[in-house]
This record gives sequence, structure tokens and C-alpha cells, in this order.
Amino acid sequence: FASWGVHGQQLLYIFENNIYYQTDVHSSSWRLTSSGQEGVVFNGITDWLYEEEVLHTQVAHWWSPDGSRLAYLTINSSEVPNMFLPRFTGSLYPRGKEYPYPKMGQANPTITLSVVTLDGSFRTTELGPPDSFERNEFYITMVKWVTDEKLAARWVNRAQNMSILSLCDATTGDCIKVRNIYFHSDLYIFFFITMPLKHGDRGTFSHITMISNKGEEVNLRHLTSGSWEVTQILAYDESTHSLYFLSTESGSTQRQLYRVSTVDPFHKECLTCSLLRSKCTFYDALLSPNYDHVLLNCRGTDSAPGGQAVSDRFTLSWDSVLVSSDNVIVARLDGRGSGFQGQRILHEVHQRLGTVDVQDQIKVLELPYIDGNRVGVYGKAYGGFLCSVLLLSYSSMFKCGVAVAPITNWRLYGKMVTLWTLMVPDQGYNNFGFFIIVQFYLVLTFYFSNSVSFN
Repeated sequence: FASWGVHGQQLLYIFENNIYYQTDVHSSSWRLTSSGQEGVVFNGITDWLYEEEVLHTQVAHWWSPDGSRLAYLTINSSEVPNMFLPRFTGSLYPRGKEYPYPKMGQANPTITLSVVTLDGSFRTTELGPPDSFERNEFYITMVKWVTDEKLAARWVNRAQNMSILSLCDATTGDCIKVRNIYFHSDLYIFFFITMPLKHGDRGTFSHITMISNKGEEVNLRHLTSGSWEVTQILAYDESTHSLYFLSTESGSTQRQLYRVSTVDPFHKECLTCSLLRSKCTFYDALLSPNYDHVLLNCRGTDSAPGGQAVSDRFTLSWDSVLVSSDNVIVARLDGRGSGFQGQRILHEVHQRLGTVDVQDQIKVLELPYIDGNRVGVYGKAYGGFLCSVLLLSYSSMFKCGVAVAPITNWRLYGKMVTLWTLMVPDQGYNNFGFFIIVQFYLVLTFYFSNSVSFN
């Protein structure tokens, strides 16, 4: 891995899981870490768990705004049992690769957050977790620089039912909970996060909260509210006090670009709702450095719990071929458990996956224009799990099913996702009955597929 820094020709690269730094392309390299071990200890990059389930990126390092410091994660998977992935190379015997994969009842990787100075001294400071997490497993799900010397980190416990946001001093390593912040200067510091906000009887929705302080005074101010969700905070223009974000205010299937004033939160405007020429209702946006221009792109989605399958995003897929040429109805459903419609709908599947979400799928088959004698079901990953449950529980309603990489036994699936979706005691997983080992008989046609590596 290699990437440029934020100023000049700063260069960072990762070799054998250690971080190296150059002030420019002609300078010598400085090794910033020494603990890296291939497949075991990861510095500045993610292991399988953090890349797939936590950060959703390979990058686990963050430059300070002025380029004088680098924050990075160290992920130690030495206590995590390995999975074996066969690699089919065309030879008589396949090769294999092992990688750490924590399952239920097994250890998670340990993780530390550190900051190293890039001024030549290369002094490293470790930022400790909150006191309540010190002796327990935890995840670090977010790291953001707030100023050149302070950064925010979000710590989440093993069960993922408690989150603590800390503001950390990169020089001393001290981290303090946001709600208990005390500063001894007049420097005005602020940052933005999305937090659940209750909206009457409609439930709880994700909205923007501005956290700021001046001296010893700390303020939390909600900039948005309503029965809709903020899906992404994009940028902040300090000169105009304007915050740009994407939200579902125009509809849960849409993503429009909005701007809100941090001085007058009641002054909020949609910047894309009136773009009649584009006729697009699902945007991704990238703002220019001076915030004068916006690059808009029509974009889609995920059907796992908390994801969204039905949206206004433009896509061309196999579904498009079927509906345009073969007189076929293709339905994607966002029932209970789907995202961007508030916390109430999202948590309807809490501790009961494969129940109400399956019922919502079946409900659609009652529509009068659907031929109930010619129905098939397709699903991938969690959708493959739902496909399997549908075929087992409602076999008379389906002629065939296709499950791609389905979850067939939750005890064998990744620990983080299993705990988040099922919320079962990690130690008591052997006694927990909510898992399915799929057995099919020759009653209907069932296709099963999974991925292999050919690298």
C-alpha cells in the first residue's frame, strides 16, 4: 500500500505490515512501526474484520490537517483462529491461504490507536480507550482529526450496544468523553457527527449534531431533525458557515444534496431537488476545495439488515434484462429491518432475523397481478439466508430458489455481524438455537453457489 500525504510530496507506504514515511520522493524512508507481521499484526492497514465489517476500507491511518502527525491503528490478530481459503491455480492440488476470522466464542483482534509525529522526532503516543472498555473487547469504528492536535475517536463495545465518542489530545494521549470535555484555552473547536434523534411517535432518526466548545463550555446542537435520515456528511465551508450533506428528506428511496447553516439551523435548502434536467433522485456528491462546484453522480445499495434494496438509484443489472425481454416481474423489497426509514423499522428484526422480514417478503406475493404458480426467489449473503428460510417455510409458494453465499449457520459466521444482528451472549453461543443448517430434499429446485479464489 502507498499513498500521498496532505502537503507537498509527503509519501507513506506500508511494507510487511509496517508503516514507512518519506518527506518527499527523494528523501530516505523512515520506518514508523516495527511490530508488523504478515497476516498477524497490521499497522496502518486493516485485517479482514476491519476491512469488511468495521471501517469498510483497507486504510487504517489518518493524516492531521497540517501533515505534521499521523494517526493509525495497530490490529493484533495473534489470538484469532484462522480460516483456510483454498486457491485453485489449475494445478493438481490447490494452494491455500490462512487469514484471521473471529467467530462466535472466539477472540477478537486487539486494537490500539496511536499518533506519531512527522517532524523528525517520530515520537509515538498511544491513545487509550475509555475506562469502561479497558478490560473488555472493543472496536474503533471512527477516527477523525478535529484540529492539527486533536482528534475524535468512536469506541464501541463487543456487543455493539454502547458507543463512546472521545476527543483526544495527540500530544499527551489523553482522551476525554465528549459529554465531559474541559479545555483550558479560548480556541473554538467543533465537529459534526450523526446521532439518533427522536421525532415524536414516528420513532428515532439519524441527524446531524454539532459538538463545539469555547473555553470550558461545551455545546451539543442538533442541526437537522424530522422523520427522515441524514445518510452522509460531506463537507463544511467555514467561510459561509455552511454544512453539506445527503439525506432522505425527499423520500426514503432518495438521496438529495442539502446545505444547512450552522449559524441559523432553520435555514436549510435542497441543492439538487430542482435540477429538472437531470431527473435524478439518488445522488452522490463531491465538493471542490473552495466549495464553489459540486460533482454529482447518480448512484445504490445493500440488502443486508440495515441496508436498502429499493431506491431511486439508476442501475443496469440482470434484473433489467429479465423485465425488459422475458415478461418477468422482479421485486426488491425493503421491509422491516431495512435502513434509512428510522430506528423503529431498522430494529424490528432485533433478535428475530428470518421472521418479520420473511413475512414482509411473503406479503408481496399476495398482489393480484402476480402469478403465484411461477414464483422464484434469489438472495445473496443475508439475502441467501432469507431465500433459504423462505424455501423451507413456504416451499409450496416457490418453484425454485437461488442462494449465493448464504449464511447457513450463524455459529460459523463472522462474530461481529452475528453479535450485532442477533445480540446473543458470546459465551453461550453453543446453547443458542437461532441458526439454520439448510437441508433440502427433491421437492423443489434449489441452486447454491459460493465464491472461491483463483488468484
